[in-house]
This record gives sequence, structure tokens and C-alpha cells, in this order.
Amino acid sequence: MTASSPTSLPRESRAIRTLSLPGLIRLVTEIDDNGPISRHRGSLQGALGDLPIGQLRHAIDTARDLGLIHACGHATACYQLTTSGQDLAELYDTAARWARSRQLPSPTSDFVARVQYALQLQDGGPVQSCAATEPSAPRAALSEWLRAHPRVLHQDVARSSHAAQEPGRAA
Repeated sequence: MTASSPTSLPRESRAIRTLSLPGLIRLVTEIDDNGPISRHRGSLQGALGDLPIGQLRHAIDTARDLGLIHACGHATACYQLTTSGQDLAELYDTAARWARSRQLPSPTSDFVARVQYALQLQDGGPVQSCAATEPSAPRAALSEWLRAHPRVLHQDVARSSHAAQEPGRAA
């Protein structure tokens, strides 16, 4: 990634783990691809109904905490991406394209798995052939995003990982 001080490495690792949450990836890309999502139960279920409710709540809370989404319109109208959220959606697209062009982590991986793989690779995660050492678009995009949006490095969004995995369906 970038030349980081030893004290910033744990922050970057925590930020990468946070940005790699499946629910967060799905929420940000859904809003980016299809526009604002109504905060009403039926709309969230229609857009992200396959996510367990705990994972969806954790994604929404994390996105709010990081300033990636905000409520637009009336107090309960819809969730919309902020500029930071739009930039993160571009980072996710870059990571997924890079991984897809290399058929990583496998030729049949979905968007979320590709984004997670590319981001976690930057964090010293899975290593496959020379993919971890080659200069990459995800590495550059991640470094740029973290520089432009340092809030994720300084905010403690590492809520209980159990909350993100609660059973149940999205409401």
C-alpha cells in the first residue's frame, strides 16, 4: 500500500477489514448501482433481503458511522451515498475488475468475493502466485481512498463481529 508508519498499520488493517464486510460492500454497491434505497422495511428487504438482519443492520450502522450514507428527503425517506460512499463504490468496482481479470479468488467468484479478495490481499491476506506483489489498481485505489477519507482510519467502527453475523433475515 503506502509507506505507512508502524502505528498506522493496525489502523489500516482494521479499516480494510471494515471495508471488506460483505454487508457493507452490498449496501454501498446497491445504492451506487440503483440509486437511493427507501428506509422502509419492504424496500430494504427487496434490495438486500438475502442478507441476515444483523448483517444488514451492521452494514447500515457502519456506513453511517463512516459517513458513507445519509438519510435523504424526509427523516425516514431513503438512504443515499455521500461523496465518500460514491468514492468507495468506485474503489469496490476497481477491486472487482482487477480480481475478475485475474480470475481471483476463483473463475466463478461473485462481486463481493472478488472485492474482499482484492482488498484483503492489500492487507497481507491470501497470497496466490505473484498477485500479492504485482502493482495493482486496487492497491492504488485503496491508498488514495484512505488518504482522501481518513475518517475510517480514526473511527472505531470495529463493533462486535457477532452483531454482523446475527441470524435472521433482513427486514
